[in-house]
Amino acid sequence: MSQTYSPISADWPCQVNPPGSPYWERTAARWLRDLLPARYAGYSTLTRHPILLARHARLQLQNEIRTVRAALQTCRTELPALGFSETMIESTIKLYATELAQLNRLAGGVRLITEALLKESRRTPVGSRH
Repeated sequence: MSQTYSPISADWPCQVNPPGSPYWERTAARWLRDLLPARYAGYSTLTRHPILLARHARLQLQNEIRTVRAALQTCRTELPALGFSETMIESTIKLYATELAQLNRLAGGVRLITEALLKESRRTPVGSRH
């Protein structure tokens, strides 16, 4: 998924309307759903409650970040034993470094969206939400 960011904040995803604008929560929920494996789209508990969806996206990203860090940290020790050349190892390190930066940007976006959703939920009575 291509990620560009809006002028609201360096970490605010441009695919998500600004808080307070029409349908901003829908665009936030869509963006958050796209961060999860496709199988989660079938869980209405998540898809109907953007704050739960944001929480799960945060946890998912935390796990992905841990995985990429572990892969990055072990490239030089594990890949030579698997027969990879130094050139391939360097390419793999760059790939993981790029992915780690992307995941950290996404995590920043999830954090901002979560904060905005929580702020909105404090203003809206529970019975009148989704």
